Amino acid sequence: MQALTPVAPAIELEAIDKSFGSVHAVRGVSLRIERGSVAGIVGENGAGKSTLMSILYGLYQADGGEIRINGRAVRMDSPRDAIAHGIGMVHQHFMLVESFTVLENLVLGAEGGPLLAGGMAAARAELGRLGREYGLAIDPDALVADLSVGEQQRVEILKVLFRGARILILDEPSAVLTPQETDRLFRILATLKEHGVTVVLITHKLREILAVTDTVHVMRRGELVARRETRATGLEELAELMVGRQVRLHIDKAPLAPGEVRLRAEHLSLVDGRGVRLLDDIGLELRAGEIVGIAGVSGNGQTELLQVLAGLRPPSAGRVEVCGHAIDAAHPGDPAEMRALGVAHVPEDRLRQGMVGAFAASETSILGYHEDEPFSRNHLLDNPAVGAHCATLMQRFDVRPPAPDLRSSSFSGGNQQKLVLAREMARAPRVLLVGQPTRGVDIGAIEFIHRELVKSRDAGCAVLVVSVELDEILSLADRILVMFAGRIVGEVAGSLADERRIGLMMAGAA
Repeated sequence: MQALTPVAPAIELEAIDKSFGSVHAVRGVSLRIERGSVAGIVGENGAGKSTLMSILYGLYQADGGEIRINGRAVRMDSPRDAIAHGIGMVHQHFMLVESFTVLENLVLGAEGGPLLAGGMAAARAELGRLGREYGLAIDPDALVADLSVGEQQRVEILKVLFRGARILILDEPSAVLTPQETDRLFRILATLKEHGVTVVLITHKLREILAVTDTVHVMRRGELVARRETRATGLEELAELMVGRQVRLHIDKAPLAPGEVRLRAEHLSLVDGRGVRLLDDIGLELRAGEIVGIAGVSGNGQTELLQVLAGLRPPSAGRVEVCGHAIDAAHPGDPAEMRALGVAHVPEDRLRQGMVGAFAASETSILGYHEDEPFSRNHLLDNPAVGAHCATLMQRFDVRPPAPDLRSSSFSGGNQQKLVLAREMARAPRVLLVGQPTRGVDIGAIEFIHRELVKSRDAGCAVLVVSVELDEILSLADRILVMFAGRIVGEVAGSLADERRIGLMMAGAA
């Protein structure tokens, strides 16, 4: 009987190398991923995993090495080459035109392709077929701006399938998803695998890696340090391989010793320009030496509450008292005034509200404080002082690479987050408001950020943490408030909280 010819792997990378100036981002990486499998690539922020996949997708060109797709050596000079070889990539930050419909986004960039030879009707039919086949059904005429984040991600996946992709790269796919949306994504990945699509998952969330992948490739400081069959590994081993040391997955806290009330909200409401009530009769207190966590499914008013407390939006009714200073609809505050009162704010969206991507890291490190001494003299920045300040923050908060002159957008997401946190936390604020502290952050950085938040609490700061990660809230918070439909629907002491009880409140069922 004739022996079967072995099937070539979907992806083979051989000795891939890439540097950006003095930064050696990928160091001779070789790996193979079998067809029709789900492979995870994990590593700390800055480990090189996104850079490696960007090389595969043609966004960057390797300095050395070879790429083979289905056994054939190929060149990837641009994403167009990758698409021609059946590779699609869904980025962490979606590449959709919000004012276009789903169908218009689907065909954008493929106007001259064979699927559009029969016009938009043919594209609509193909969208329907893909939706049915892969469990990705969506209204083709819906505006992207009106879709949930999970639905927008579905459109991104449909876009690459529409272009014929048989290899799908997902970069931090659940970073902006609710737990329910993440579960739906996993069901979609299972369906893609059943249809022979190869999926590469770049993520820092190890529980998700263990739940959905067949193999895991671990990168550290630009090198591939391990490959594991998922069924033969576990959380602790992967965390240690990623970081290069043992990682504490649970944070230790000193006993709670709350002090004075630093921030109080009473009957706080917010109505937008369309008359929609976003916040409804909110009341809460933040005390010195305490972490209060706000749990809830994204979109239930947490973002708006943070914006009001930070002075970004005036309340429609009610009042906020901060360190003895009252703010209400008649006397709204602003971010500068809140900073002067000792309130620091780490926004949920670091890219839109926490930094300017085109600025150097040194400039990001003083945003909002740029007119303070010693950074400003006679209304001019003292660049040496700013650079030295940034270098100190980078060392203290382990920002990599420690390069104050590097453009902020050139840092990985986790290192951008650490830079914004460093800016706000280093000034020893009286009140610290933190939105999604570890969104898109790897496990080593999560451990570090949690430890720094607890240090602020133990130093007497009043800390408010908003997170859609229920594990994070349960780990950090001394008190947990649950938001649903713009209201606080429950409060539980951190020591008495459990997932089921909080989850029922989050769903509005308790």
